[in-house]
Amino acid sequence: MAPAIENWAGGAGHCCRLLIGMQSTPSEEVRRALLLRPPPTGMDNQTAVRAKYQLAEEFRQQLTCGIPTAEDEATLRQLARQLHAKQLIVKLHVRYPLHAKLYLVHRQDANNPITGFVGSSNLTLAGLSQQGELNLDVLEHDACHKLAAWFEARWQERWCFDISQDLAALIDESWAAERLLPPYHLYLRLAWYLSEDARIGLLESQIPPIFNQVLFDFQAAAVKIAARKLNQRGGVFIGDVVGLGKSLMATALAKVFEEDHGTETLIICPKNLVSMWEDYAHRYQLRGHRVLSLSRVLTELPDKTPRYRVLLIDEAHNLRNKDGKRWRVIREYIHRNDSKVILLSATPYNKTYRDLAAQLALFIKEDTDLGIRPERFVRSCGGSAKFTARYQYSPYLLAAFEKSEEPDDWRELIRLYMVRRTRSFIMQHYAHTDERGRYLRFPDGSHSYFPQRIPKNVLFVIQDEHSLDPYARLYAPNVVTTIEALRLPRYGLGQYLQNRSELTPSAEHEQMMKDLSRAGKRLMGFCRTNLFKRLESAGPAFLLSIERHLIRNFCVLYALEEGLEIPIGTQDAALLDAQDDDIEASTAEIEIEDGAEDSAMNVALAELLPTAAALRSRAKTVYHTYRRTYYQRFRWLPKKLFTQQLADDLAFDAQQLLEVLAHCQAWDAQQDSKLAELERLICEQHAHEKVLVFTQFADTAIYLATELERRGVQQLAYATGNSADPTELARRFSPASNGQHGKIKPAQEVRILIATDVLSEGQNLQDCAIIVNYDLPWAIIRLIQRAGRVDRIGQRSAQILCYSFVPADGIERILGLRRRVQQRLQQNAEVIGSDERFFDDDPQQQSEQQWRDLYTERSGILDEAENEGDAVDLASYAYQIWKNATDADPSLIATIEKMPQVVYSTKAQQVTMNAPAGVIVYTRTPQGNDGLAWIDEYGKAVTNSQFAILKAAACQANTPAVPAIAQHHVLVRTGIEQIIQE
Repeated sequence: MAPAIENWAGGAGHCCRLLIGMQSTPSEEVRRALLLRPPPTGMDNQTAVRAKYQLAEEFRQQLTCGIPTAEDEATLRQLARQLHAKQLIVKLHVRYPLHAKLYLVHRQDANNPITGFVGSSNLTLAGLSQQGELNLDVLEHDACHKLAAWFEARWQERWCFDISQDLAALIDESWAAERLLPPYHLYLRLAWYLSEDARIGLLESQIPPIFNQVLFDFQAAAVKIAARKLNQRGGVFIGDVVGLGKSLMATALAKVFEEDHGTETLIICPKNLVSMWEDYAHRYQLRGHRVLSLSRVLTELPDKTPRYRVLLIDEAHNLRNKDGKRWRVIREYIHRNDSKVILLSATPYNKTYRDLAAQLALFIKEDTDLGIRPERFVRSCGGSAKFTARYQYSPYLLAAFEKSEEPDDWRELIRLYMVRRTRSFIMQHYAHTDERGRYLRFPDGSHSYFPQRIPKNVLFVIQDEHSLDPYARLYAPNVVTTIEALRLPRYGLGQYLQNRSELTPSAEHEQMMKDLSRAGKRLMGFCRTNLFKRLESAGPAFLLSIERHLIRNFCVLYALEEGLEIPIGTQDAALLDAQDDDIEASTAEIEIEDGAEDSAMNVALAELLPTAAALRSRAKTVYHTYRRTYYQRFRWLPKKLFTQQLADDLAFDAQQLLEVLAHCQAWDAQQDSKLAELERLICEQHAHEKVLVFTQFADTAIYLATELERRGVQQLAYATGNSADPTELARRFSPASNGQHGKIKPAQEVRILIATDVLSEGQNLQDCAIIVNYDLPWAIIRLIQRAGRVDRIGQRSAQILCYSFVPADGIERILGLRRRVQQRLQQNAEVIGSDERFFDDDPQQQSEQQWRDLYTERSGILDEAENEGDAVDLASYAYQIWKNATDADPSLIATIEKMPQVVYSTKAQQVTMNAPAGVIVYTRTPQGNDGLAWIDEYGKAVTNSQFAILKAAACQANTPAVPAIAQHHVLVRTGIEQIIQE
């Protein structure tokens, strides 16, 4: 009818009049029939207004049904225009139910001025075209006039309301409105939906009073958001970067559950953090708590630990190996006691996303429906049905995500469980600014500034032509070539097994042989890399490693020559999970004898190198020590199971390593130019300041401490993973930041602390503002993390000086060495078909450029390297968008929250290959999950990353709206269909 109505001018006598009667629902009729007293007759204003509101709400809901089309939009806009122009006038009759269906047509026709239609057809799509209705046309003049009089009487009734403008207003407020909605409002609406966890969490939980004067705003927000996730999903991952106070936040979260739910907390942490957690638990009055060292879980957790309803695991990345006994014991405890789990780690995954899956699997049961699935991977399998047919389980399980290598899939999973913010995120959204810089304000009004990280180089000279320079001998081409050529048979014993068909091994030996075969060559690359890392670190660490390697080779050779059982050490992927690069501190076979660390160091510093005979003799002693004292630490296999090639390759490597020792000669610390530069730095350049020296290896830390003390350096200590009480050393080194100011005597205070990377996990070291990287990790992120050890809340210095030792002739010497190692590993991987990764760096060119930037001391190279949108959890990121906007303009709260359920806007786009033109679609699924799609103008999905989509929607308050593209509604349908399919 719209085209006919369009011809009318509008107003009385020139319009279409539509009278709508209210109809009772069946449930209303039942209630009315069963009332104990008759319902009141007649009509009142309140009832009339309620009826009018009910109709408006029904129409509003109708406008949100289905997927909009261009035709729908054109029709609704035409309807709104006709209502505004009074070409169509709509009234609502509410005095009593009006069930009649009457259509009257007035014409300029003397013979038939009025035609009526009476019957069962409602003015609906179904009533006019789809159902078997019956209607009668009325042509007789008197009858038509009576019908017109009947209509006019009801049209003029008191309880008949004109709702034309109400309907027009509803259309004008809907997605079909003529006006262009500001794209900024759509951006905020999207952030509003995606920040639901954060918004509701901030309202649901209260911070315990004992923390009111302790937590910063960003920490309190994290605690509340984490509390909601913990309540909803049974586990939460607090993954803020180093230095933002994860331990304090986790303690506050445990206290929230203690006060709200009466829970008690079991804290599991590395042994070097036990005293720190005991201090936190007592300081903040955690009732009934227990702190358990990770090293004691195997003996304490299964039978000796009662039920704790909250389990807090610090440095949870230590549990990323599902094959580990500790992982299994902790998981069994959690499931047996239905414990809620708080995981803490700044580095939740190291090499693969499966690291993260293993930690989540501690509390997510195998059959738990996550409500989401790895969309990209499922699509690559050909859809859900083909995925299920291939793997025989639902794609909505955690196991399905473990199959995926797609970052977008993992981001979707992580956002459900993780709260993570970066230093730059906190600086941008929570910090204040004064003339000194950016700072956080403590509840007592004092300030904690964000210092600038300043990269600086310490150059040490390598005199290649000088026969006395130990580093020249160390970096000699023949040494590098020898390490590249090592066969490393002890790390690939599965290659040397006899043909099984010729053997009759026991069931126990059969299983051990299978384990060796699975291990294959996986550890060879890691061992070879470790030797090169030690070579870069310090001569003594490298030479010690060579000597230990020789002793172990001779130990196995001795067993083979004497027909004895072969001791089998660590041969599985757990070795690759060691956070400390010090592989020699990570395997069962390293403990050659009691005090091995110190005695071996004395050997390395001796004037004479050990001979092959001396090493063989020592290996014999070690073998029998293994048999007598450490038999249970190893698995043992008889000689007959191995081929002669094993002995040949062990002998080959031993000869090669003896030649390396002979070439390098005994280490002369007096000729160590790198050590001399460290002495100058701490005794002259920073003679009265605290200095924190990092190294990857315990052997290097002991060597430096020993030599510096010999040279008269005082107030010095070293800490490694084997230190008895690293927390005590941290307190002596950084008393103020550990609440020990005035409690540590001056004679006990440490000025120079030499530490491996493992030590500094969770420790407060921010009394110091100078760090020294004595050796360079192979991934620059480790340098950034080291800087974060002192760049923590409470740091008072405006600058953190980050020194790194590099050869005076440039960084290319180190880069060239690393390049050779990587090429060798890639060649091996091609041969064995391995997909193991030994480096966490970015692509090689980008990584090398980062090291060159470090060498040139480029500003900002040690700031957070990760992209903020990829590092911050989605709920926190989206909430901050919402909070910043509504803080600046509080009226936006009502505007955004009252927006219709279906709405759209369009903004201009700077089109690139990764950001094409198209549409972004959001919908909420029946399961309550956020469905997002980005479809390009050809109908193809751009990305599934909700971070990427939210960032693509970003705009400013003054961003103008532009008309939608022609295929807008078609692309929206494509996006909705994709979400439905997923």
